[in-house]
Amino acid sequence: MITEPITLYKLMILYLLKTVNYPLSNNQLSGFFLDYEYTTYFTLQEAISQLTEAKLITPHKTKNTTRYEVTKEGSETLNLFGQDIPEGAVEDMERFLKQNKLRLRQESSSFADYSQDENGNFIVHAEVREENAILYALDINVPDKESAERMCMNWSKHDQEIYAYLMKELLG
Repeated sequence: MITEPITLYKLMILYLLKTVNYPLSNNQLSGFFLDYEYTTYFTLQEAISQLTEAKLITPHKTKNTTRYEVTKEGSETLNLFGQDIPEGAVEDMERFLKQNKLRLRQESSSFADYSQDENGNFIVHAEVREENAILYALDINVPDKESAERMCMNWSKHDQEIYAYLMKELLG
């Protein structure tokens, strides 16, 4: 039986991440916990921080967001203690995931970020994922920061067209 609320929140985070089988952003996790009024934003961030420190989840940080995925150790922890999550909480999580399945998948499947290398070049890294597998990824050298930011903003609008074009040209 769970006596500490933060322990419950950590198990619930692990449950959500393992159930969807792809990284979820901080905003997506917050959406569930705040919409269903389980806890405050700050308590949720504390739970996420503790899970990260314990290496039960892995953060993937970008300029605009952080996405989390469950680690092998996190999955094992959930297998050991997941039965301690109250049935009502599991039902709420399942309802949230079912109602938001397409939106969560779309938001998580397309990703773009940029960095600056040691020579001052801006490199845009863009990828499309299907669950935890990368379908395709591109690294593109661009002339300036503004171009990199624009490409990142437009990536999710055009990623499917780019994929179709690449497949047509490469398999042609």
